[in-house]
Amino acid sequence: MTQYATLTIDGKELQLPVIEGSEGEKAIDIRSLRQETGFITFDPGFGSTGSCQSAITFMDGEKGILRYRGIPIEQLAEQSTFVETAYLLIAGKLPTREELTRTSVLLNDFSLLHEDMKYFYQNYPSKAHPMGILSAMVNAMRSFYPELIDLDEDLNNTFLRLISKVRTMAAMAYKISRGHKTVYPRPDYSYCANFLHMMFDNPVIPYEMDNDMVRALNVFWILHADHEQNCSTAAVRVVASGKVNVYAAISAGISALWGPLHGGANQAVIQMLEQIQKEGLTIPQVLAKAKDKNDPFRLMGFGHRVYKTYDPRAKIMKKMCDLVLGKQRCRDELLKIAMELEDAALSDRYFQEKNLYPNVDFYSGIVLRAMGIPTNMFTVMFAIGRLPGWLAQWKEDSLDPLRRISRPRQIYTGETLNDYVPMRDRF
Repeated sequence: MTQYATLTIDGKELQLPVIEGSEGEKAIDIRSLRQETGFITFDPGFGSTGSCQSAITFMDGEKGILRYRGIPIEQLAEQSTFVETAYLLIAGKLPTREELTRTSVLLNDFSLLHEDMKYFYQNYPSKAHPMGILSAMVNAMRSFYPELIDLDEDLNNTFLRLISKVRTMAAMAYKISRGHKTVYPRPDYSYCANFLHMMFDNPVIPYEMDNDMVRALNVFWILHADHEQNCSTAAVRVVASGKVNVYAAISAGISALWGPLHGGANQAVIQMLEQIQKEGLTIPQVLAKAKDKNDPFRLMGFGHRVYKTYDPRAKIMKKMCDLVLGKQRCRDELLKIAMELEDAALSDRYFQEKNLYPNVDFYSGIVLRAMGIPTNMFTVMFAIGRLPGWLAQWKEDSLDPLRRISRPRQIYTGETLNDYVPMRDRF
């Protein structure tokens, strides 16, 4: 039996259907609101607005739950690989051994870039941010790989091509920025191992593969693979609603992820630690500045807009953080500051009462730095991990029978009717 919510406006009652999700979350269907009443809703930031129905990711911020296709993130981080998780998100199920092997082979086969794409990289200004370059290069891929014509084409190859080549482009951007020769993947390495190989191997000092680093990278990318309707995912869906090609939609997602309030948060953590070190602040001084509402200083990497308890991804990433730093014995002074800050904040009553726990960005920034990833590449690393989620969301949106082009309304607050004044009469 359909449940309804009753809305009374100007003495008129309107019955609005209530939609219930598979986990019990409820929404009021207001699609007929404007047509029936002339009213619209007002919700800056869309914090109380459901933009779609999705079967990909479930999260509960109050209980600290995150699941991909129903599988808890804890199980995936412990038992899965990034490639298997990517398959799960896009295909909607875990792969068989044969399907996973075929996927891994195709990822290697698709890893080469068209040689003409290198000229794009080489002509970017040396100080250009890698996220700007990556967004532009992904958009340019449509010209180099135009096979995607419509949804009747085998989308899986297009998706795998993107997942493979974005990894190559990220490593290539790093190599070119250092004036080094591009390194391509090895067929005997996994997806994550190959990324580390492409980033850090060189003819003078061959990169020694560390299984713990590979494991940490797998977990980092699994934890970032999707996160419901966040800023960048919403951007992908909004752009996709105009029926643009998948490359353009993903390019938009990369641009949205770039901001410091979204994907750039892990980079902001390192910049905060650098500020603490540069100014010679003690940990008690840092906490005092964070508590002072009149101080512009902000404690980055603590708290989360959605999670009102501990970020479930943070618990997992902390284990990887301890693993990586344990191997390095924390030789980096910046990382020592991070660990001291974590201990102090977790034991401080002010942060406990406000649920300001370290989030996944805090630990992931530390792990990426410990791996040797340059700070300006942190958001690119996030983008590689989020790519399967974006692709799954683009695919779901494209196949949605209720799909409509996104067209938010507004409340106009400007001038009322105002006649044009000729130039000769203006003073």
